[in-house]
Amino acid sequence: MILRAARPEDAAAVCAIANPIIRDTLITFTTRERMAQDVARQIAERGAAFLVAERGGAVAGFATYGPFRSGPGYAASREHTVQLVPEARGRGLGRALMARLEAVASGEGIHVLIAGISAANPAAIAFHAALGYAEVGRMPEVGRKQGRWLDLVLMQKILAAGRHAAPDSAPGPG
Repeated sequence: MILRAARPEDAAAVCAIANPIIRDTLITFTTRERMAQDVARQIAERGAAFLVAERGGAVAGFATYGPFRSGPGYAASREHTVQLVPEARGRGLGRALMARLEAVASGEGIHVLIAGISAANPAAIAFHAALGYAEVGRMPEVGRKQGRWLDLVLMQKILAAGRHAAPDSAPGPG
């Protein structure tokens, strides 16, 4: 397994992982499939905060984070995504991606990583709990997909490296 920063040319592989999840599951509330050019732009913008994992020379998973909410008060909080090809799940790849993503976030002065998880995805809730994320909220029926109302589970992890950053030295707008 190789973990590395994503490159724009990885965009099609990222879409190949994300789009079946968007199309066929309740894991995400999103219904619009991702386009390679949009993912390539996101990879370029996020730099080290967009990671891929390779197995056998192919992209088998990715993890990234972006703004949690707008406004300067949220500048040190980020919401993350981690997704894997089905055959890579349960083999430590997600844990490795998250460990590296948390290290990148800490290095950037991020204080909190947040996971917004569909309650229809208990495996993701258990995965995050095993990584030290705490459930901090449940929002009933805030999502709708495939004719169903879906609950959103919010989990967060306070990163040790971000604990002592001065409030006015947080990363830029976001």
